Amino acid sequence: MSPAAAGDTPLRWPWIMLGATSVAFHLGLIFHGLTPALVSRPLHMALILPWVLVFSARNRRQLVSGVFLTLLGVAACLWIAFHEEALSNQYGFIDTPLQMAIGVLLIVAALEAARRAIGWPLPLVTLIALSYGVFGQYIPGEFGHPGLPMASFVGSLTIAEGGLWGELTAVSVGVVAIFVIFGAVLNAGEAGQGFMNLAGAVAGRLTGGGAKVSVISSALMGSISGSASANVASTGAITIPSMARLGYPRSLAAAVEAVASSGGQIMPPLMGAGAFVMVELTGTPYTDIMAAALLPAFLYFAAVWVGINAFATRHDLRPVALEDRPALREVVTTALFFAVPFVVLLERIFHAGNTPQYAASVAIFAGAALLALNVHLQVSGREFVTRLVNAVVTAGRQIATIGSIILCASLVIGVLALTGLGVKVTSGILALSGGALWPALLLTALACLILGMEVPTTAAYVICVSVAGPALTELGLPLLTAHLFVFWFALLSTITPPVCGAVFIAAGMADVNWLKVAARAMALGVGLYVIPLAMVAHPALLALGEQPWQAVLTSLVILVGLTSLSFGLIARFHAVVRVALVVMGLVVIFVPWQTFLQQSLLSY
Repeated sequence: MSPAAAGDTPLRWPWIMLGATSVAFHLGLIFHGLTPALVSRPLHMALILPWVLVFSARNRRQLVSGVFLTLLGVAACLWIAFHEEALSNQYGFIDTPLQMAIGVLLIVAALEAARRAIGWPLPLVTLIALSYGVFGQYIPGEFGHPGLPMASFVGSLTIAEGGLWGELTAVSVGVVAIFVIFGAVLNAGEAGQGFMNLAGAVAGRLTGGGAKVSVISSALMGSISGSASANVASTGAITIPSMARLGYPRSLAAAVEAVASSGGQIMPPLMGAGAFVMVELTGTPYTDIMAAALLPAFLYFAAVWVGINAFATRHDLRPVALEDRPALREVVTTALFFAVPFVVLLERIFHAGNTPQYAASVAIFAGAALLALNVHLQVSGREFVTRLVNAVVTAGRQIATIGSIILCASLVIGVLALTGLGVKVTSGILALSGGALWPALLLTALACLILGMEVPTTAAYVICVSVAGPALTELGLPLLTAHLFVFWFALLSTITPPVCGAVFIAAGMADVNWLKVAARAMALGVGLYVIPLAMVAHPALLALGEQPWQAVLTSLVILVGLTSLSFGLIARFHAVVRVALVVMGLVVIFVPWQTFLQQSLLSY
């Protein structure tokens, strides 16, 4: 049992204080202004280690080893922060045995933190990358490298603004952490109930109403959540039992929740903080990213909606009973708990011209003030304290989980830069694809599926785009299109076997075989596989900001294809009819009908 399980015992208070410190530190960085990278990023790691190494310990052995490694790791992080000025003049070259010991210790702590947070896949990839950095000079041919002195290799990863303290960690400190806090504050109050009530009022009366309530509520909740699995665990606790009570097959109920929760990551305005990470990585204005991402997200959820209707041809998917639907007053009052922070966030970005991080920080204070109100809009000091405590503990823990993954991934990206392996991977993708875009897209999709296993969407996206993004842009794909393509396919592993985290959790909550859930989730979530490819086939789909009418027309045509595809995969029709529907859907989605239409009009 973790220390937090002690409830109201004194053991809980250190974690409350640590969570409050983490929240205050990350918000303070936004309002304080520029802080040296070798101060803010090591302190970020120091705040991460106790959560993943001690708080999450499952037994006494893990607890003892976690405390020992945490003390050493925190001391090493503080040493880096205190010696920032001197280290910045060393340009990543270690010159004392103490510095080498600290560097190795930091690498070990980052690997172990990621292993305890998500298991072995990412740490193994990182170990392979580190081994390549150490022994790559012995690899013959173009995939070897000239060799790096250990003092330079370890130093560049641990005492310079690269590796552990590189730009990816900067995104974790200044973007991801802020939006994790934002989500934790909203979830601690009545915002989740507000999402559910709004969804129930909009979709509860429809055929398959229980499933459609899950789609809407999970889309709203998922937009502020950085993890599809966390979204399933929160909204699924309500939606899966409610669908089961309405007589839905349990495997279908779990599949609907897994697919809807995964799609929340691509839903503007927040996209699980992915939109703001994309701003940092591409230099594209937030408004442009949101405009580009809006229609594809609409198509994804429209395809899920159509898929539910297709399942209605096979099962009796009843609407939510009238007495179980929320009253209008309840919908309006609970909607305020998420509407007010969202309005503040968007007003600060679009009207005041603040950065997304600053706007989110202001919205956090608005959301925190609402924690004092219950669903009847009555003030309760005791509930406020309880909710605030839950918010800071949740925020501290989630920042640590995602941050530990990003720190580990930063080592991989550091090795790619130091050894030139990133350029070689890009060359490899170009060579395997024969210099053709579509084979390169399929290779990238496969890489995203592998690298995205057990890694939250935002972290998976950053890793994948670092490896495959340059190859796609070199083949002529626009930068934003390449990033959106990779961001979508970073979600593949949430519903695609063999590692499908959202499916596993939903299947466990529904107490049903996960393979059945995965099969239905892949059919319902077919848009996740074809819409990113449609972005490439039809560039107008992403041009809502520049060519709105053409973008909307393109999305409607693609929706026709998705409808045909969904009914072909799901509905209980004759096999010949189903095959014909699938083929027709793929033709409508991928044939460049716009080019044909333009050529026809020009010839006419």
